[in-house]
Amino acid sequence: MFATTSPRELRRLVSEFAGDDRAGVQALVQKARNAIALHSAERRRLRAMAEVERSLREDGSRVVAGLDEVGRGALAGPVTVAAVVLPPDAVIEGLNDSKLLDPTARERMAEEIRAVAQALFVAHAAAHIIDAIGISAAIRGAMEHAIVRLPARPDHVVTDGRPFGLSVPETAIVRGDSSVAAIAAASIVAKVERDTVMRRLAASYPQWSFESNKGYGTSEHIAAISARGLSIVHRRSFAPCGGQSTLF
Repeated sequence: MFATTSPRELRRLVSEFAGDDRAGVQALVQKARNAIALHSAERRRLRAMAEVERSLREDGSRVVAGLDEVGRGALAGPVTVAAVVLPPDAVIEGLNDSKLLDPTARERMAEEIRAVAQALFVAHAAAHIIDAIGISAAIRGAMEHAIVRLPARPDHVVTDGRPFGLSVPETAIVRGDSSVAAIAAASIVAKVERDTVMRRLAASYPQWSFESNKGYGTSEHIAAISARGLSIVHRRSFAPCGGQSTLF
């Protein structure tokens, strides 16, 4: 009932009806108070997620971009990188690691991120590039491409996990996709973009059910590879496809 009601309006309702002793009204007042508390907690969480970017700006970085990749462990399709620059005052309710969001929430949030971002770019490294240079180099190359193509050139980037050795100053944050706003935003945009690519590939290569497995090594996907072989978008260097490559 109160999910779409503004905190200001909720506080007004609590103030107006707090003295009403009817049980039903008091129940609604308590629900409004709970909604206010949840909203306050979410704002605190979002402020904490913006702290790394805020600190970097205070240290002199004018443009801070969050980068994240999706598809590292897939057997088919590209690895996808998103670079996102959020404004300092960005408030995106529910922002989190893309893996913690259901598809509907991810798609809705990706639209919101695109609407508020100061700069955004998505880059892909196709399967044949991954086979040629390895997954880590492919990710690094896609990140460099995204950085160069951002409308606002970043002077610092934040990434998830370990450093990638990029050409601009870089801060790597363990579990950054759930604790740093710009990285979380990048993870969501990259996931939605790559899922869209895999659905398109499914139309051309229906035997491997990319629309459901998104190129990852599900039991059904492995069975399809065994029965039908590989498509041109499979990563032949990866062990399940006959190669020897690991993920790092």
